Amino acid sequence: MAAGAPRIFVSHLAGVPVFDPNGDQVGRVRDLVVMLRVGRRPPRVLGLVVELSTRRRIFLPMTRVTGIESGQVITTGVVNVRRFEQRPTERLVFGELLDRRVSLVETGEPGEEVTVLDVSLRQLPARRDWEIDRVFVRKGKKASAFRRARGETLTVEWSAVTGFSLEEQGQGAESLLATFEQLRPADLANVLHHLSAKRRAEVAAALDDDRLADVLEELPEDDQIEILGKLKEERAADVLEAMDPDDAADLLAELPTADQERLLSLMEPADAADMRRLMAYEEHTAGGLMTTEPIVLRPDATVADALARVRNPDLSPALAAQVYVCRPPDETPTGKYLGTVHFQRLLRDPPYTLVSALLDDDLQALAPDAALPVVAGFFATYDMVAAPVVNEAGSLLGAVTVDDVLDHMLPEDWRETEFHLDEDGTAAGAEGEGVGPHGSRA
Repeated sequence: MAAGAPRIFVSHLAGVPVFDPNGDQVGRVRDLVVMLRVGRRPPRVLGLVVELSTRRRIFLPMTRVTGIESGQVITTGVVNVRRFEQRPTERLVFGELLDRRVSLVETGEPGEEVTVLDVSLRQLPARRDWEIDRVFVRKGKKASAFRRARGETLTVEWSAVTGFSLEEQGQGAESLLATFEQLRPADLANVLHHLSAKRRAEVAAALDDDRLADVLEELPEDDQIEILGKLKEERAADVLEAMDPDDAADLLAELPTADQERLLSLMEPADAADMRRLMAYEEHTAGGLMTTEPIVLRPDATVADALARVRNPDLSPALAAQVYVCRPPDETPTGKYLGTVHFQRLLRDPPYTLVSALLDDDLQALAPDAALPVVAGFFATYDMVAAPVVNEAGSLLGAVTVDDVLDHMLPEDWRETEFHLDEDGTAAGAEGEGVGPHGSRA
C-alpha cells in the first residue's frame, strides 16, 4: 500500500477473509497484535491473528501482508501455521485496547476520561511497517447494562491519549461485541477462550442470556465453570435455563452439590425438574446424552403442523430432522410413543395428511440406560442424526442428537486439538507433534 493509502479502522478488519496470491482463502482476521512503545510513540502493528478453517489461530506478520482492500487481506502466500501464543510484551487490539477508559492529554497532563471505540492503522511511507496512529473515542460516562452510552465522539492522535499501558480496571466489552456480532456461537466461543480470564468475564457479562447460553455450549468445560462462577446466581440460573437441557445438566453436574441445589432452586420448577431428571442418568448413556425438548406431536396433528414446528429457528438442524408422535401428554415424559416421522417424508406428503399415517414405527428406540457405544452403533447403522429415547413403559423421554454423541466420544480436550495444513490445503491432526510458539516474526 502506498503512502497515500487511506487509514484503516480496525473494526473494519474483524472477520474479513485472508487470501493467498492465488485467491485461495487462508482464514479470517480475529485480532491484531501490537507492541506498545515508550512515551507517546504510536504502537507498532506486528501482525494479525488469523483463524483457519480448523478454528486454530495462527500469527500472520504484517511483513506477509501485501494488501488490505475491499474487505479482504492479501498475503504473500507464505504462512506459518504454528499455533499463535501471545507474548508478554504484546497487546491484542480487540481483546485489550477496545472499550478501555483512557485520558485525553491536555497541556501535558491527563484530562477528561474517554472510552476507546476504535483505533486506526496506517502503513509508514516507503516502509513495510504499520502502526496505530489514531484513536476513536467517546466522551462521557461509560455504558452499562442499564445505561446507553452517550456523549460526543471524536478521533484524536495516539499521542493525545494516555492510559493504554496501565492495567485496565473495569474494561467494557461493547465495542468488542459489536465487532464480532455476526459470529456464530462456536466462533465467538473461540474468541472468548483466547481472551484473558478478566476480559472473558467482562464479555460474558455483556452478552444477553440467550447469546451467552449458546456460547457456553461451545466452550471447554473449564471455561464454562469459570464464567458461570463469575455471574450472579440469579443470572447464572437464567443462563442455564436458556441452554439446551442436556448441556445445562452436564454443566451443573460438574459443580459442587451445594452450588447445584442453589442454582436449581432459582430456576423455573419445570426447567429444574428436567435438569434433575437428566442428572439422574449416567453421563455416557442415552439418558445422560438426550435432550428433553424434541418435537413431539399428537397422532391427529397434520403435516402442516409438523412443518410449522420444524421451522422454529431455535431448533438445531439435528432436532429439526424429525418429529416424534406420541399419545398425550405431549411433554416429555410423554404418553405412549408411536413412532417417528422424518423431515423428508413431511416434504413429500400433502399438508393435510395426519402424521400418524406417516410413522416410521419399525425403528427401534434407544433405552435410557443404553451405553455410549450402543448409541454410537445405532447412529452408524441407521444413518440417523437424532434418535428417540423411550422407557420401559413406552413413554418418550427425549432424543439424542449426533452432535452430543460426538462430543462424548471425542477426547475431553478435543476443542484444543492442534491441526496442521497438508500441502494440498487439507487439515490433519498434529497429535504427537511438538507445536511451539508462533516463531519468527521477521
